Amino acid sequence: MKKLKYIFISGGVISGIGKGLTSSSISFLLKSAGYRVAPLKFENYLNIDAGTINPIEHGDPFLCEDGTEADMDIGTYEKFLNEDMGVDNFITMGKIYKTVIDKERKFEYKGEDVEAIPNITDEIIRRIGYLAKKKDADIVVIELGGTAGEYQNVFYYEASRLLTLKYPGDVIHIHVSYVPIPKHIGEPKTKPTQLSVRTLNSMGIQPDFIIARSEAYLDERRRERFALFCNVHPDNIISNPDTSLVYEIPLILHKQGLDGKILRKLGLSYKKPRLADWENLIGRIKSKKSKQIEIAIVGKYFGTGNYQLRDSYVALFDAIDHASWRVGVEVKTKWIDAEKIEKNGTDSIGSPDGIIVPIGWGVRGAEGMIKAASYARINKIPYLGLCYGMQLAVIAFARDVLGIKDANTTENSTKTKNPIIHLMPSQKKAMKRRAYGGTMRLGAWQAIIKKGTMAEEIYKKYNGYIDEKNLLTSERHRHRYEFNDRYAKKMEDSGLIVSARSKVENLAEIIELPRSIHPFYMGTQGHPEYKSRLLSPHPIFLAFIEACKNRKV
Repeated sequence: MKKLKYIFISGGVISGIGKGLTSSSISFLLKSAGYRVAPLKFENYLNIDAGTINPIEHGDPFLCEDGTEADMDIGTYEKFLNEDMGVDNFITMGKIYKTVIDKERKFEYKGEDVEAIPNITDEIIRRIGYLAKKKDADIVVIELGGTAGEYQNVFYYEASRLLTLKYPGDVIHIHVSYVPIPKHIGEPKTKPTQLSVRTLNSMGIQPDFIIARSEAYLDERRRERFALFCNVHPDNIISNPDTSLVYEIPLILHKQGLDGKILRKLGLSYKKPRLADWENLIGRIKSKKSKQIEIAIVGKYFGTGNYQLRDSYVALFDAIDHASWRVGVEVKTKWIDAEKIEKNGTDSIGSPDGIIVPIGWGVRGAEGMIKAASYARINKIPYLGLCYGMQLAVIAFARDVLGIKDANTTENSTKTKNPIIHLMPSQKKAMKRRAYGGTMRLGAWQAIIKKGTMAEEIYKKYNGYIDEKNLLTSERHRHRYEFNDRYAKKMEDSGLIVSARSKVENLAEIIELPRSIHPFYMGTQGHPEYKSRLLSPHPIFLAFIEACKNRKV
């Protein structure tokens, strides 16, 4: 009987240090060496999932095939491992507490007093074991959310300590920490990591490896300091310097022998990872491109204080990258706040090669997005609307082409006389109960593509069908509102095409304009950005990038 191995990955000094990328890279290297790896993210917050969190607060929630609304690190796991993740790969502290409390209410603890230790830690350990058994894993890679020293995650660390005590030799701890290089000093400073490791030591944990995140590779002097004050062998101090391409990280870690060192620590035989395909792709990505295109993203979640965040639309930016690398163009993205278009008009859009209106909720910025959809249609600029961007494109068409000036979505105007977009009947009861969490139309839903459409051409050209004979495809969904079929005939008579409908409910899934009217104008109720991967870009994004590349000004 094989012995399960555990790798815990914690973070030090600052949040956003790159634990998710480190966990993904290590998982990728071990999988490439032939081991069965199951990644797991433990998150600190008390939300049951990430579905109700503002993307400005914690980044773009990642939508899984099974409908799980997870942390964006789960998307990183999918992209690196080329595997679907789901509900068992993402656990929040809220989910842990709720499980324990529900068990107590059902008298499953047989009258014992329920306490944080051992009941919370037992539930954490149970979740790890459940995932490992379900995936028949050799190794579970466990990413601990937050930063060492926070009170919110102390039980995760205690679970790590207990497993180390129970299974000596089968558990290792990797600490990812920040090594700053202050400009006024000009040398890397190891003291923050020393203090972070001391925090781990105070919880009974001694890290086996330190992965130093910094602007540059560590020198020998810094390795000696770490070895002296952190009680970690110099060979186990691994550099993870800044890189313009995150997909290089597995190669950076492999060159320093991290995968081999991990396997030896765990008592597993070393197998050379198969990295040729990955290395070849990295080479193509870094090669000089013959053309640069500009894509304007008209969104509403870019700003936080005086700063702008990429993480609010991270899956979208990744999908653009994946497709552009396959097509062989360099993409420059232009971020435009939809509220500014509302106030100042469309001049700020300019003349990009493509326009995307992404996911969104609520009235703020909606009119700016509608104007952007109209602008793209009128000026023959390739347009891609994602979920909300699809809904608002239909509203723009109704206003501009059908002359329905008060066309709107009931999400933003409950009294509109022309609800082009309205609440799905199945959602009405949930909204009355204020049951917002986990109640949307979530996860993978199948759709039938209409023959003779651009959508049919795209899915066929780029192998996007799950059943090409029946023109059947599947996309991930995350919405409450839908296209109102009362307006379908009027719109189709005026040139709009509903090019895909859901197999089960017959809902409009994809809309488009024929190429005789527009070079590329498409909106999808699904979220192709969540299914895009480095080695398999999504068909819709490939077609959109091609259209942007071929745009004639």
